[in-house]
Amino acid sequence: MTTTGPSDGGGEVELAIGGMTCASCAARIERKLNRLDGVTAAVNYATEKAKVSYPRDVSPADLVAEVRKAGYTARLPAAGPAREEGRERDGLATLRRRLAVSTALSVPVVALAMVPALQFDGWQWLSLCLAAPVVVYGGRPFHEAAWTNLRHGTATMDTLVSLGTLAAFGWSLWTLLFGTAGMPGMRHDLVFPLTPGDGMGNVYFEAAAGVTTFILAGRYFEARSKRRAGAALRALLSMGAKEVTLASGRLVPIDELAAGDLFLVRPGEKIATDGVVEEGSSAVDVSMLTGESVPVEVRPGDTVAGATVNTSGRLLVRATRIGSDTQLAQMARLVEDAQNGKAQVQRLADRISGVFVPVVIVLSLSTLGLWLGTGNGATTAFTAAVAVLIIACPCALGLATPTALMVGTGRGAQLGILIKGPEVLESTREADTVVLDKTGTVTSGKMTLKDVFTAEGEDPREVLRLAGALESASEHPIARAIARAAGSTAGVEDFANVEGLGVQGVVDGHAVLVGRPSLLERWSQRLPDGLERELGRARARGESVVAVGWDGRARAVLTVADAVKPTSAEAVAALRRLGLRPILLTGDGEAVARAVADAVGIRDVVADVLPAGKVEVIRRLQAEGRTVAMVGDGVNDAAALAQADLGMAMGTGTDVAIEASDLTLVRGDLLVAADAIRLSRRTLGTIKGNLFWAFAYNVAAIPLAALGLLTPMIAGAAMAFSSVFVVTNSLRLRRFR
Repeated sequence: MTTTGPSDGGGEVELAIGGMTCASCAARIERKLNRLDGVTAAVNYATEKAKVSYPRDVSPADLVAEVRKAGYTARLPAAGPAREEGRERDGLATLRRRLAVSTALSVPVVALAMVPALQFDGWQWLSLCLAAPVVVYGGRPFHEAAWTNLRHGTATMDTLVSLGTLAAFGWSLWTLLFGTAGMPGMRHDLVFPLTPGDGMGNVYFEAAAGVTTFILAGRYFEARSKRRAGAALRALLSMGAKEVTLASGRLVPIDELAAGDLFLVRPGEKIATDGVVEEGSSAVDVSMLTGESVPVEVRPGDTVAGATVNTSGRLLVRATRIGSDTQLAQMARLVEDAQNGKAQVQRLADRISGVFVPVVIVLSLSTLGLWLGTGNGATTAFTAAVAVLIIACPCALGLATPTALMVGTGRGAQLGILIKGPEVLESTREADTVVLDKTGTVTSGKMTLKDVFTAEGEDPREVLRLAGALESASEHPIARAIARAAGSTAGVEDFANVEGLGVQGVVDGHAVLVGRPSLLERWSQRLPDGLERELGRARARGESVVAVGWDGRARAVLTVADAVKPTSAEAVAALRRLGLRPILLTGDGEAVARAVADAVGIRDVVADVLPAGKVEVIRRLQAEGRTVAMVGDGVNDAAALAQADLGMAMGTGTDVAIEASDLTLVRGDLLVAADAIRLSRRTLGTIKGNLFWAFAYNVAAIPLAALGLLTPMIAGAAMAFSSVFVVTNSLRLRRFR
């Protein structure tokens, strides 16, 4: 069970719904729940779940009772993913068994009706014996649901199927017992002629059995496809480790691990939960969470995520987040919330499905009356009316959006793209401008050594060795960048930090100075003209400059900057190809911002902007009629992400930024932003394609059935095919790259 408690004392709950067979069922349950004061419910036919917000004076038990009053089952899914998956598997097995029995019995019934040569004397009585179990046992789910609906004064797809198959079976039984169909020597074929007659010499057992079997087959393949559509989420939920080795060497279930505990991760093992590396270094395969194929190097102080795989060294990790707080759990929750939501286009389909079945019943009765009124006889009238009932099922309408959402959001999770809700899809289609934060989005957010410029005769490697050794004793970000690049292990003596200027000390007998040029000038070490020119060029590019000198001479100038991510230029080009105009928005100075923009191919730059100013920039663009997407990662981006029409947060950023966004790019790679927009647009396109074909099918098929151009059995096959087509079309999203 998923529950939360808002400030008003109410909460949210996710109910597992049983007994739904079409979109009309979902719409009915939704209406029933929403009639309760203060309750807001969204029922998803594809996932068979209802997400419900309720006030303080309503309990989850009340919600379950309300669903049961509507004729369906509801339960609080507290059993966990494995138990829920077991229920789905059992239900699929039962459906498969029912389909197998029905198929075995229906094939000879259909063959006897289709092939006159097989119609021996008394064949119609054999058809009765074979068709009866199909209609009773195979069609039991339809009849039970139809009876439940009748008791509650409503109608669903099951009503149509039950009415159609029972009418065909009942008429056939009547003609056998009281008409001429039971006479020896009776013959007929599958095609019902549009000629007058009383119909008392025909049987329709092949229609009753065939329609039941076709619809069972459609429902089975639909259920199997829905399971495949949700496979990505189930895989996500099952990725976590089941056991963990504590620092003491004791192996315990993951549930016994607490925040703050130390645990071991050996090469090849999954990291049990989110944490911080205390000892050891290794390469960690994060592809399961982020889609990133290259392992990430980690060392003491680095964070690691649960469910990722340690590929090489032995790690000692301190747990920081466990259970539902882990990154894996949050990802699964975001994906499931998105799958349970409804896009605007689906709400229209739901409204249509809610009134569709009663309209179809009226159309069927009208068809019957019109054919009888024109003197065409009971056979033709009955055939057309039953065909209208069977072919008009609104299942495809109900599946059009949820299945595409399930597959699209699941595929996104595999690629490190988390879509918060279906309404996000509309925003991605309309976005025409993308505003990019600089630090941590376009750039790495970490200072990096860029260049080493040396005075004549100096060895760059020696410069970096001595400077790196001295800077390794400092905690300044620029010092850490130089020390990382140098990798020096030389010892430092007499280290001193000269406030605001730099550091000094003795390395391998050399008196070394590293810092501002003014620090070297204090010791009469002036930069040569060549180094002065390089210093000026670096400052013009917005880079930080560090001078290095030792033993009485200025030896070099080092430049340090926040490095542009390797994929940022490619990402900007990809965003342009999607029709988006990129704008760089940063609090850094104009020179730094312009240098980064030039490096990645961005023409429009807004610099020296405070967090409140970022929001104003977004609002100004929106006032100009633009639909704005924003990509950021920091606390200072949260307000702008919330203001934007589409907010995309880097997964490497702060929790505040991620919470304010609509899309989360788990990998922290700007190139994924283009993938996210492409996937969202592809998913929306699939939804619209599904809805078009679902509407087109009903618009075209009902008149054909009413005109007597479709037999009930062909109508049943076409109806089943429409649902399977919609689900199969959605499954194509699994191949998104």
